[in-house]
Amino acid sequence: MWTIEQELFQKGITAIAGVDEAGRGPLAGPVVAAAVIIPRGYCFREKIADSKKLTAVRRQKAYQEIINSCHYAYALVDEKEIDKDNILNAALIAMRDAVYRLPAQPQWVLIDGPHRPDISYSCTAVINGDEKSISIACASIIAKVTRDNLMLAYDKVYPQYGFARHKGYGTKSHCQAIFTHGPCPIHRKSFQPIKNFLKSRI
Repeated sequence: MWTIEQELFQKGITAIAGVDEAGRGPLAGPVVAAAVIIPRGYCFREKIADSKKLTAVRRQKAYQEIINSCHYAYALVDEKEIDKDNILNAALIAMRDAVYRLPAQPQWVLIDGPHRPDISYSCTAVINGDEKSISIACASIIAKVTRDNLMLAYDKVYPQYGFARHKGYGTKSHCQAIFTHGPCPIHRKSFQPIKNFLKSRI
């Protein structure tokens, strides 16, 4: 997973930020993006991989190592802005904000996926980047754990929806809760089935 970074190192580029997001698909909550710069020469003790391929325990251990050893930042865009701007634009805004919040300035930015946010730094969009770049994989872990923690907090505010279990994704139990209780303030009203539910109540 160091191949892309090594190619940049050979060109004299040492401060490389990996960027990824979590939460494009859920029906509720924010989209969260993270940016991570790994110190050159650092060797991870924990397994680093696409956050979706790590167990919750491994992901948490990797998260702790990353925040203790790397430069990182995250940013979120809430459900109101998602409904206003659409989820792709919201994710790109979160990515942009995460990059600009980094405590160290990157020389190059690696973005997960085919779309690049509006940033002033040189950058490369890498499809399936969380499987090809260790910097992007680190960002995916920060974004995922940060968003999961937010959804755990929301579960205490809105316990009837089960956010602690599904983190806002459209599971059968979550959809049933929406039809039983109606959407709550953190639901994305532009997403189905919430959009149809609201239309049916007009």
